[in-house]
Amino acid sequence: MPRSISTYLLIFVLTALAGACTYTIRIKDGRTAYERKQYDTAIPLLEKEFGKAKTRTEKGQLAFQIADAHRHNGRDAESLKWFSLAYENNYGPEALKGQAYALKKLERYTEAQALFKDLGIEIGSPYEYRKEITACTVAEGWKTEAKDNGWKVESSPFNSSQNDYSPVYYADGRLVFSSDRALSNGDSEYKWTGNKFMDLFIVEPAEASAQIFDGGLNSEGNEGTMCFSPDFTEIVFARAVGAYKGDDQYCKLFIAQRAGDGWGTPRPLPFQRDKINYFHPALSPDGRTLYFSCNDPEGWGGYDLWSVERNEQSESGWGAPKLLSRNINTPGNEVFPSFSGDTLYFSSDGLPGMGGLDIFRTYKTQRNAWASPLNLKPPVNSGADDFGFIAHNAPTRNGPLQPGDLIRTGYFTSNRTSTDSRGGDDIYFFEQRIPPPKPVEVVVEPEPPKEYKMILDGYVLEKIFSDPTDPNSKTLGRKPLEGASVEIRFAGKTQRVGVGADGFFSLELSENTDYSFSASREGYLSNSTRFSTAGIARDPANPVQRFEVEIVLDKIFRNREIVLENIYYDFDKWDIRPDAEPTLNRLANVLQQNPDINIQLGSHTDCRGNDDYNESLSQKRAQSAVNYLISKGIATERLSAVGYGESQPAVSCACNRCTESEHQANRRTTFKIVE
Repeated sequence: MPRSISTYLLIFVLTALAGACTYTIRIKDGRTAYERKQYDTAIPLLEKEFGKAKTRTEKGQLAFQIADAHRHNGRDAESLKWFSLAYENNYGPEALKGQAYALKKLERYTEAQALFKDLGIEIGSPYEYRKEITACTVAEGWKTEAKDNGWKVESSPFNSSQNDYSPVYYADGRLVFSSDRALSNGDSEYKWTGNKFMDLFIVEPAEASAQIFDGGLNSEGNEGTMCFSPDFTEIVFARAVGAYKGDDQYCKLFIAQRAGDGWGTPRPLPFQRDKINYFHPALSPDGRTLYFSCNDPEGWGGYDLWSVERNEQSESGWGAPKLLSRNINTPGNEVFPSFSGDTLYFSSDGLPGMGGLDIFRTYKTQRNAWASPLNLKPPVNSGADDFGFIAHNAPTRNGPLQPGDLIRTGYFTSNRTSTDSRGGDDIYFFEQRIPPPKPVEVVVEPEPPKEYKMILDGYVLEKIFSDPTDPNSKTLGRKPLEGASVEIRFAGKTQRVGVGADGFFSLELSENTDYSFSASREGYLSNSTRFSTAGIARDPANPVQRFEVEIVLDKIFRNREIVLENIYYDFDKWDIRPDAEPTLNRLANVLQQNPDINIQLGSHTDCRGNDDYNESLSQKRAQSAVNYLISKGIATERLSAVGYGESQPAVSCACNRCTESEHQANRRTTFKIVE
C-alpha cells in the first residue's frame, strides 16, 4: 500500500479532483459529509452517531470513517485512537493497517513493526508489509544517529494554526509560501479542513506577520506551490481549474510575467493534458528547464517528477515533458522538487523513509544521469510528512571548514507533532553545520576496485480478497503467485524465467536499457510492466544498486460480473466521458494482453425511472463502452453489450429510501469473461 501523502497534497490535489466544488445540499449526517470529503464537518457528526450506534458492526464502520477523516486532515494521534476502536469493533484488517501506519507516522516504530507483522499474518501474506517492517528498524536507527549530526531545526515565527507550506525565496530575501490562514481570499470555508481556501503569501522570515503576495494571482479557489525565474520576472504556480464548465477540478500550472509593481494575467502552460494533475513547479538554476510533479499515466506510478525545456523554435515555446529516471521515480509519490545550485531536492513516499513523505537530494553526474537519491534523515525528516525544502549555502570561507562552521540554512515544511508546532503543516527553519569529528576508523586493507551492478528483483503476485470467491469484495493485499512464467524483453532479446512459491525472479540490468516484463499463468489474466535504466548514474557509495518491480495477475472468474470503477455518465446520456477513458483504456490493455478471452460489457441503472427507459438507456451505455474498446483496436467479435436496466441491483433497498451512495452502487458498468 502506498504510504499516506502530505496533508497539503490531500487538500490541494485530491479535493481538486472531487471536493473543490461547493455542494448546495445541506449535510445532515456524518456519512454523507464523509462521502463528500467534507471531513471537518463529518467528524463531530460521526462521533455523535457512534455514541448512538447499537451494534458492533455499525460502531466499527463509524469509527473507521472518523479515523480516516482525521488521517486526511493530518491528525495522526486522533486517527490512531479511532482506528483502534474500529478494529476492536470487528472492522477488520483495514483498521489494523490504519493503526500500523499511524504508529509509524508518530515514530512509534517498535509498536508499528509488531502490527505490520500481525497484519501480514492476518491477511495471509507476510510479503505485503515486509518493506514496512524493515523501514521501521532503519528509521529507529536513523533517529539514534541524528545526535550531534550538525543539524538544528526550529519552527518559523510566521506559522499559523492553519496550513503553511512550500516556501521559496523572493528577490528581496523574503519568503513566498502557500497557506489557508484566515487572511486568504474569499469568504468560503473549505469543508475538508474547516479552513479557508489556499493563497500565496509573503513574509519577512524573522517576522510573525505575513501578507497576501499578490491579489491578482490569488483567486477564490486554491493556489499553491510556486517558483520564480532566476531574475524574478516570471512566476509559475499551481491552481485548481476545470477542463470544461461543470467539470471536476484538476491542478494545472500557470505562468505570469512581471508587470510593473504586480503580475500580468496568469495563463496555463501549453504542454499540460486534460484530466491530469500538474503541480510543484521548480525552475533549474539557468531558468531553461521546468521540473514539476504530475500523475500522468505514462509515468512509473503515483505522482512522478518530470522536466520540460523551453524551446523558442516551437509554437508553444516549450518542448515535450520528459519523465525523470527510475532511481528517482517510484510506484509511490515523488513531489515538491526544488533546486539549490546543481542539487535537486524532492520528497517521496516510495523511496525508503521514516513514515510519510521524506526529503531526498540528488544531482546530475558528468554523464548527465541522476545520482542515487540520499535521504536527509532526522532531524529534517520525521515520521510525518516532510517536503518543500529550500536551501541557501553559507558564504565561502578561506581554508578548510572546522567543526561548528555553517554549511547552509533554509526552510522546509512538515506536519510533525512537536512542542513548537502551531498545527497542520508548518514551515521550519534549519541550520546545517560541520558536526564534531567521529572517531577515526582504522583501515586494515585497501578497498578492492568497485564493481558496478544494477540488480532488478521481480515478484509475481495475486490479490487477496476478503471473500476469495468474489472479485468485487475488498482487496486486503497481495501475495506471491507460484508457477507463473515471466517473459523479459530488452535490446532485441527475449528471456523467459519461471517463479517458485515466493513469486520471485531476479535479473542483472544493463545501463541505458529499456525492459518489458510479461507474466502469465494458467487460470489468470496475463499482465505486464516495464523498467528502464536510462538516466541512472553509477553510485560509488552504493556500487550494487537494487530495484524492484511487481506484476499482479488477476484470477479469471468466468461468467462473474466485475465492476469497472469510475465509469460515470451524464444524466440521460450514454456517451463516454473523458474521466471514464482511463478505466476503459486499462480494460483494453488487458484484452490486448489476453487475446483468447471474450467479454460482455454490462450496464446497470438505479431504480429511478421506468423499466423500459432504464433498460434502453443501459443498453446504449453498454454499447458505448463496447464501441470505445473497438476504437482501441479490440476485435468486435470479442465483445458484447447487455443493458440490465434496474433488474439486478447491487444493493437491495426500497427505491424511495435508497441513499445516494446506494443509488450510485446500483448505477454501475461491469464486465465478465464469457466462454
